[in-house]
Amino acid sequence: MLASLVAGATAGLPSSAEDTVGQANRGTRSTEENPKSAPKLPYVYTNWKHLTVKDGLPNDHIFAVKADGHKVWIGTEGGLACFDKRTGKIRSWTEKDGLPWPGVVSSLDTNRKTGELWIGLFGGGIARFSGGRFDHFHQLNSGLVNDVVYGVAIENDNVWAATTAGASRYNTVSKAWTIYTEKNAPMEEIWNYGVSYNDGKVYLGVWGSGVLEFDVATQRWKDYLDPDGEMEIDLYRDDGIVHVITTGTSYINGILWISTYFGMNRYDGRHWRGYYAHETGLPSDFGNAVIGRSADEAWFSTDKGLGVLADFATDTWVTYTMDPRSHAGKATISRAGRVLGTVPLKKSVPHNYILCVDIDGNDAWVGTSKGLGWATGTGYYPGLKAR
Repeated sequence: MLASLVAGATAGLPSSAEDTVGQANRGTRSTEENPKSAPKLPYVYTNWKHLTVKDGLPNDHIFAVKADGHKVWIGTEGGLACFDKRTGKIRSWTEKDGLPWPGVVSSLDTNRKTGELWIGLFGGGIARFSGGRFDHFHQLNSGLVNDVVYGVAIENDNVWAATTAGASRYNTVSKAWTIYTEKNAPMEEIWNYGVSYNDGKVYLGVWGSGVLEFDVATQRWKDYLDPDGEMEIDLYRDDGIVHVITTGTSYINGILWISTYFGMNRYDGRHWRGYYAHETGLPSDFGNAVIGRSADEAWFSTDKGLGVLADFATDTWVTYTMDPRSHAGKATISRAGRVLGTVPLKKSVPHNYILCVDIDGNDAWVGTSKGLGWATGTGYYPGLKAR
């Protein structure tokens, strides 16, 4: 199935690139040819499935997705869902099923130690789902600073909630709450768009305040702002974060990946790299979210498609889009802004407005405004590969 799909999907590439994508995706290579003459290309996801309300989702507008073993948790505009990869079935929870909010499920994270699912509710605070029961935390019964929650993240025994009025941190053992606003954190604005945690550091994406880093060990904050101070334009290349309206952060292998409304970033602790649509494979500068797969690969959710930086060193990208008229898909391979070729796909992302992504081993889950995409990564390889 995958081999035939790849063979038919590479018609838009130059002949050498066709062979490379097809054979590399199948995990084969030629030993008879000179490897120096063979083009090196990234892995292209050609096997996509779509999940919508027809399959059991409560709503097609997907705001959050979190893969956890055989379960894939899905936050929608109309409730919570869980896709079981073993059975292929979806179970949903809405207000009538105990979910303590009738509207948007904006964010999700799982506590690997306890198995609890933590749920951000856009206007309803946060909820914990454990043992089939929902526990509800909001402004009136807890230390949550605001009920409009954009993001949740698990940090050890703590749960972080990014809200429109600051961030809250809840210790699930001591039951203590800590609130972070402009009074005790370097927030020039308090509208928190997102939160992530990894390797002892919490990162907040803040509207108008760039990125805030909280070191769990030292309890100290560090802020990342555009050094030139201009809101409308990035005056100097790679001098810092490209813009202070930050929507997402992802820290992995010592690299901080950032999405903003006006471009994307990679930061290795010393050097910044800014990414813009006019010079890379990004489909748009308007970023909704980002997830890093490694120090060299990151997936950017934008309003015009999915942009995957597949290999940092060579600035090689794979961009996934769909034709709104035919609903057919396309993967565009580019390097340093130059298109190397296109791969027509029977299916790609369900819609070009991408809101979230989660990496699930070799697979990827892509939340859009018209359903959830499941990209199966049979034969996936990182970076570039010659045939």
